[in-house]
Amino acid sequence: MFAVIKTGGKQYRVAAEDVITVATLAGEPGSTVTFDQVLMVTNDNGTQVGAPLVEGVTVTGEVVEHTRGEKVIAFKKRRRQNSRRKRGHRQDYTVVRITEILAGGAKPKKAAAKKTTKAAADDAAPAETAAE
Repeated sequence: MFAVIKTGGKQYRVAAEDVITVATLAGEPGSTVTFDQVLMVTNDNGTQVGAPLVEGVTVTGEVVEHTRGEKVIAFKKRRRQNSRRKRGHRQDYTVVRITEILAGGAKPKKAAAKKTTKAAADDAAPAETAAE
């Protein structure tokens, strides 16, 4: 099962457990994001193509990290003019792990929520033992 989603003005083909790099999204690492703009979905029943979006289908993912891309240098030179311009740029990105594709208006599983609360509890446990 896979889907084609649209985010940040670009389209991505995603399946469960895929890790994609998209334009910066709001959210801390470990938080859940939902992509509502699903353009196409393929499953056991066949392929659904939206006009422009497929109704009742969402894709959920988990923010893995926020990162930056490679440095891009824009260098302009005008010959015999003693004119040069050098500019650098690094794009901000968010790395997202796709958890599931939800069809028919289904709600996301609580596994991702349990995972984050378990991680928070594990982080709190050493602090309690250190305080004693």
